[in-house]
Amino acid sequence: MKEILQGMMDTMYAIKPPRITALEDLHQAETRGPFSILIGTILSARTKDETTTKIVKKLFSRYRTAKALANAKVKDVEKIIKSIGFYHVKAKRIIEVASIINSQYSGKVPDDFEKLVNLPGVGRKTANCVLVYAFDKPAIPVDVHVHRISNRLGLVKTKTPEETEMELMEKIPKKYWLKINDTFVMYGQNICKPISPMCSICKIKRKCNYYKSKESAS
Repeated sequence: MKEILQGMMDTMYAIKPPRITALEDLHQAETRGPFSILIGTILSARTKDETTTKIVKKLFSRYRTAKALANAKVKDVEKIIKSIGFYHVKAKRIIEVASIINSQYSGKVPDDFEKLVNLPGVGRKTANCVLVYAFDKPAIPVDVHVHRISNRLGLVKTKTPEETEMELMEKIPKKYWLKINDTFVMYGQNICKPISPMCSICKIKRKCNYYKSKESAS
């Protein structure tokens, strides 16, 4: 796994240093905190990274705590996040989540997977993102990029992100889990794209089942 992760980074930096993902940006930001990462992950669904980062920072410049967001008016939150996909639904959702965090967890995001997935609108991927980016706890958040690349490489042969997560957890040593999501997402955005992946410059293509099948077919 170490060789695969390093090969991905070498490929990306051979072109240009890639723009970091929204969650890694929030992870590194001065305003970094479990609550901002939780809300940022919820807002990031079907939204470009640069938009997510901009909106989350704007949102938290006004509502810095779970209590503040819990007491916010839906219309006020909608105005701030309106450039994000499904902003009507997400505005209500993040206020609801903030209210639960404030009332049940004294304003602090739990670092427990089961407690996280019990929050409204929080599934496995979001919960795992919070564990990784907010608490540096080993987990494997699987989005479309992680799912696609894992199958192309032949690390797994799965149909759903949840299946991919379970197989990766079985096959990959825990010491690599923290790096998988960020590296695979950057690689999926820059190199191993859904359509017309840049196989010609990929430094790990010899390990890739997708590339091998393309070569044998040509």
